[in-house]
Amino acid sequence: MTIGHRLIAAIVVFVLLGGVVVLSHWRGTQRVLPSPVVQMAVQVHVTNAGDRGPGTLREALFVVATATGPTSISVEVPKINLETALPAFVNAHGVRLLGATSGAQIDAQALGAGPVLDIAAPNTSIDGIVIRNCPGTGILVRAVRFRLSASTIASCDVGVDVAENTSDTLLERDHFVKVRLGVRFAAAGHNSAVANSEFTQNKDAGLWAVRGAPDSRDDAIGIHDNKFTEDGIGIVAGNIPVLVERNDLINARGVEVHLVGAGAVIRGNRINGGASMGIVAENARGAIIDDNELEGIAAYGVMVRGSSNTLVRANRLHNCGYGLAFVLGDAHGASTAVGNTIIEPKFDGIDVIGDSPILRRNQVVRAHALPLHVEDFQAPNGKKLQSQPFLDDNNFDNSSAGRGSATVAAQHPVPAVTQ
Repeated sequence: MTIGHRLIAAIVVFVLLGGVVVLSHWRGTQRVLPSPVVQMAVQVHVTNAGDRGPGTLREALFVVATATGPTSISVEVPKINLETALPAFVNAHGVRLLGATSGAQIDAQALGAGPVLDIAAPNTSIDGIVIRNCPGTGILVRAVRFRLSASTIASCDVGVDVAENTSDTLLERDHFVKVRLGVRFAAAGHNSAVANSEFTQNKDAGLWAVRGAPDSRDDAIGIHDNKFTEDGIGIVAGNIPVLVERNDLINARGVEVHLVGAGAVIRGNRINGGASMGIVAENARGAIIDDNELEGIAAYGVMVRGSSNTLVRANRLHNCGYGLAFVLGDAHGASTAVGNTIIEPKFDGIDVIGDSPILRRNQVVRAHALPLHVEDFQAPNGKKLQSQPFLDDNNFDNSSAGRGSATVAAQHPVPAVTQ
């Protein structure tokens, strides 16, 4: 073969190889891509009131767990009798549980201590459901963006238990009846609120927001426009920021509002009746008790005990056993009472015992005992804590405020904080 023929053959081979490479690349770009998962909305109808089987709530939760889009469950039977624990809500696309039948009930009497409904996925809402007779928790919330509305939880241990690391929890227009704790928060949660709900005859407390140490988050739980009636304690807030506004608290068996630790604002509430005290700030720091109206409280309207930098401002108290009390406060962080009006307390208007608060522009009208009673505190070890309140422009019904004697203290003792 001549040199020319060899050159031509080499060129042909090179061209063929280049074509193979180009064809291979083109085929690679033409691979069939997998089809995207289509998110289809799924609606499941609960038509069987039994514990398990087709048409039951249990079957519905299994169906929505595998759905690829948002889901809804329509409860179309008047009453469901649970015998064993339900699976959790786990569809991340969102689940709505709706009581299509008015007053649709879930009776959990046969269950053990676990929750009736376990919210383990975000974007879950429950509307128009009644949960009764649960030995444990009615609803456990351990995911973000949960909403409960127009529902009732009765005769359970805990109505709604909101775990840590949740946020955007909204409970509105609900009713909690004769449970031990109506709603319990384990920590603060961004954009969380309890609103326009009713708490009735709950054994320990209507709402309980307590943790062992202060919560570093600044997000306050909004508690507003609710009604608390004949609970053990209306609201307990301990080391969890709360903003308690425009609530009615009526005839609690213990304290209506009990604050411990930091982060509480109690503003614009109406507190009526009650066998113990209205608002107690105990070992509180920086609490604000502002513009509340208290009537007919058996003991103190407001007691600030062992606390620092607490502001008691513009509250109106009438026909209570006592008005305000400042007891054993922090000498380095004086609390302040300013602009409060106390009308016809059955005993003293303002008691100061072992504390030195700032009292400005307060009015005590027609106190049946002393408008202002100031007394040192004698500790069991013999140490005396002096009371030296700072007084500025107060009006004590044209009476001279005086330092109480031991005899006066014996006649009008300071009741212990009850829980």
